[in-house]
Formats: sequence, structure tokens, C-alpha cells
Amino acid sequence: MAVDLEKILRPVDNPMPPFPAKHMKVASGEEMVIRQVTRDEIPSILQHVAPLVWVERDFYDVVAARVYAELLAYYAHRMQDEYVLVAQIDGELCAVVNGRMVNEDVGMSLHTLAMRRGLRIGAHAFAAKMEYHMDILGQKEVLIVAESPIGFRRWMIEYNLEKRFDVAHELGGVPSWALTRELFEKARDTLVVGRRPVPDELLAKAHEAILPPSDPPRPPEDLLAATRAKYDPTGTALVLQRWKQEGKV
Repeated sequence: MAVDLEKILRPVDNPMPPFPAKHMKVASGEEMVIRQVTRDEIPSILQHVAPLVWVERDFYDVVAARVYAELLAYYAHRMQDEYVLVAQIDGELCAVVNGRMVNEDVGMSLHTLAMRRGLRIGAHAFAAKMEYHMDILGQKEVLIVAESPIGFRRWMIEYNLEKRFDVAHELGGVPSWALTRELFEKARDTLVVGRRPVPDELLAKAHEAILPPSDPPRPPEDLLAATRAKYDPTGTALVLQRWKQEGKV
């Protein structure tokens, strides 16, 4: 009975060509590798995503929780036609991006989770994801949403995305935006970077192990800092919480 049920519960993935790994030099001068990971590597990634569920700043908590669920669903064969890419510097996990193929013409961008900030690593990883949809899968458009102001600036504004407000995105049913092939070609020269093939030594280092982020996002020391992402300029609720901690109320 259990075997028969698994055949019903497990989605049948459609054939998808692999993402060809690439490398680039980031602003720090370090070489970064962006590559596709297999299901067997997912547990190594989950342990580095889990702590970010407690980081309120810039909606890391929301994004990390959803990424964790999506990676777990991919690992357990509960998400159809999903892929996962990682960005690594000397093996260190710097970003995780994922998405899926809705059909042969339309892709669905799920999340971009940067674990090292200030070097546009998230932007580079997102661009690689769009490259995968357009150049490798040969799709016509990718449906995208943002969960933070930073994401909105990076995706909707930098790529000048088109509104697809008649299409509910899978991430909560909010209206979608779309990267079309025409918009991707306009952005290619400025936003899509990297070289192929990846030198053997660099690629071997990336495949050897997924090392923990050296400086992952952390909860702000000041509770009021989290309000900047929550559109609460007064921080009333957190002011009261702080006063309570300090014994003032």
C-alpha cells in the first residue's frame, strides 16, 4: 500500500537540461562559482538556511522559511520540475536560488536567498537563474514576485519587469511580474555575467563540500532596526517591547 501511495504522491518530473556551471570575479576580487545541486546535496544546504528563519531584517525570516520548505519538498520529491542553484566562494555557501518549470514556455521564479551581502551576490545568482530559464530551458517568460523592498529594486526595477497582474504567483497568490525574452536580452549585457567553462580546480572545490557561510545575516542588535523592513517608522510595538525588557513598563 505504501509503495502504491508513493507513486500517487510523488510528482513526475519532466526532462530538464542541467544548468552549465559558470564562474565570475565578485567585487572583493574572489572567484565565485554558480552551479546546480543535486537532491543528495540538499541536506547540506538546509542546515545553513534554517538559522535565517530567525532573522527578521529584510524579510529573511519569511524567505528562509519558504526556501527551507521548498528545498525539503524538492528533496522529498514533493515539488514538480524544481531546480536549485548555489553560489559558492572557496566552497562557502553564498547564495541559494530556486525555481521551477511551469510548462515549456513559462518558468516560475521561487526565491533568491543571499547569505553574503554587499557584493551583489544575490543579483548575480538571480541573473544565473534567469539565464537558465531563457537560454537553457528556452522559455518565453518567467513569473516573478518580491517579498522585500530590496528584492523589488533588484528584480522589478533593474529588469524593468512587465506586470502580469492577471496571473496569481505560486508564492501566496499575489500578482505576478514577468521577465520576457525581450527584457532579458536588454538586460543581458549589464546584469548577466560569468564565464564558462569553470576551471577544474574551482569546480572541484565547489563540489567537494558546501561549507557554511562565513558571515551570514544575523538578527539586528537593536530591535528597532527590524522595523525598517516592516514599514513601521515609529517602531511603537518594539519600543514597548524594549521598555518592558528594561523594566520601564
